[in-house]
Amino acid sequence: MSRDIEALDSNDPLAALRTEFLLPANTIYLDGNSLGPMPRAAAERARTTVEQQWAMDLIASWNSHGWIDLPVTAGEKIAPLIGAGPGQLICCDSISVNLFKLLAVALQLRPGRHVILSQQDNFPTDLYMGQGLSRLLGQARCELRVVEESALQSALTDEVAVLLLSQVNFRDGSVHDMASLTAHAHEQGALVIWDLAHSAGVLPLAVDDWQVDFALGCGYKFLNGGPGAPAFVYANKRHHGQFQQPLQGWMGHQAPFDFSPEYHAASGMASFLTGTPPILSLAVLDEALNLFAGISMQQIREKSLALSDLFIELLQEYPALESLQLRSPRQESRRGSQLAFAHPEAYAICQALIAEAVIADFRSPDLLRFGFSPLVLRYRDIEESVKVLDRIMASEMFLAAQFQKRQKVT
Repeated sequence: MSRDIEALDSNDPLAALRTEFLLPANTIYLDGNSLGPMPRAAAERARTTVEQQWAMDLIASWNSHGWIDLPVTAGEKIAPLIGAGPGQLICCDSISVNLFKLLAVALQLRPGRHVILSQQDNFPTDLYMGQGLSRLLGQARCELRVVEESALQSALTDEVAVLLLSQVNFRDGSVHDMASLTAHAHEQGALVIWDLAHSAGVLPLAVDDWQVDFALGCGYKFLNGGPGAPAFVYANKRHHGQFQQPLQGWMGHQAPFDFSPEYHAASGMASFLTGTPPILSLAVLDEALNLFAGISMQQIREKSLALSDLFIELLQEYPALESLQLRSPRQESRRGSQLAFAHPEAYAICQALIAEAVIADFRSPDLLRFGFSPLVLRYRDIEESVKVLDRIMASEMFLAAQFQKRQKVT
C-alpha cells in the first residue's frame, strides 16, 4: 500500500463510521448501490423489536413503543438528507407502489394533460408503473412517452402532465441536473417526479430549494435500511390538500380507528399511507438512519468522488484492465456514487470478483458495476480491489465454467 493511500485513510473524517457496521472479514464491499451493509445498531434494534417489543409487550407496542408513528419518524430523518423541510416526507410501501400513487396524483393536478414523459433508459420499474397506469386509464387519459436523454427538453410539450426521471442512472451512474430540469418542466407547465433511489444518502440534494414537486426513493441502498426496506415519498407542501392519492387504505384515513365505511383522507403526508406499516423493517431503517446524524452530505459526496476517482486512476496502471470500458462520466458533477464498465464477459468477471471476496454487481447486457459507500469503504479497499481485478483479468480466471452460469439475482 502506497504512502499516499495510507494518508488518505488516516485523514478521512468519516473513517470512524466503518466500525458502526457489521462487515465480513477480509471482504471488500462495492455493492452498496444495490444493498447497503448492516449497521450494528440496526441489528440490535431488530433484536429489541422482536424479542422485547413484539414478544413481551405484544400489541401494546403500537402505542408504548411508537410503532404507529414509525413512517413519520423515519421519514423526518430522511428529509434533511434530501433537502426537505418537515412534514413533507413519509416512509411507506415500495418505490413501485409509491410511484403509482404519485403518477395518479400528477395527472389529477394537471387536468387536460395526459402524458407522462420519461427517459428511454430510466429504471424499468418506473416505466412499468407508467405502462400499467396507461393500460388502466386508457391512452386518452394517460400516455407514457419515452425519449432519449438529449430529447427531454424538446419533448416537454403542453401535453405533458409530469416529467418522471431518475436523478442517477442505475446503469452508468450518470446524474441529471435536477434543478435545471425541474425549472424547465415548470416553465412548460409540467410537474416533476424524481426517483432518488441511487441519490439519497450519497448526493447533496435540495428538493425544497429546487421547487421539486414530488420525489421518492428506497431505504435499502445507500440508506442501509436492509433488504426490502420501506421506500419514502416526498410531496412539496405547496401541493398538500390539492389531491387524493388512489390507493385509499385504512392507514391513510384521517381517523383509521374509527373504522368508518367512508374514506376521508388524512391531512398532509399521512394521506400517502395505505396498509399497516411493516414494523420490523421500518424499525431497522429508522435505526440505520441515525448514522447520518451530524454528518454533512457534502462530506459524504467528497469522499464518494475521491473513492471513485482513485478507482479510475488505479485502473490505468494495469495493462490487463484496458479491456474494461468506462461507461460512467469522468466529469465528477455528472457522476453518482458508482462506476460502470462494459465488457463482453462482465457477468463472469463479477462472479470471479465475488469468489475473491470483492463484491460488485452486474447489469445486463454487459456492465460491471462498482458502488462506493463512503461510510464503510477505505481507500486501501479501492487499491486492493483493483489488484484483485487485475489478477482476475490477467489470468482470465473468469472464463472458468463456474463463473459462466447465470443465477436468479445478478
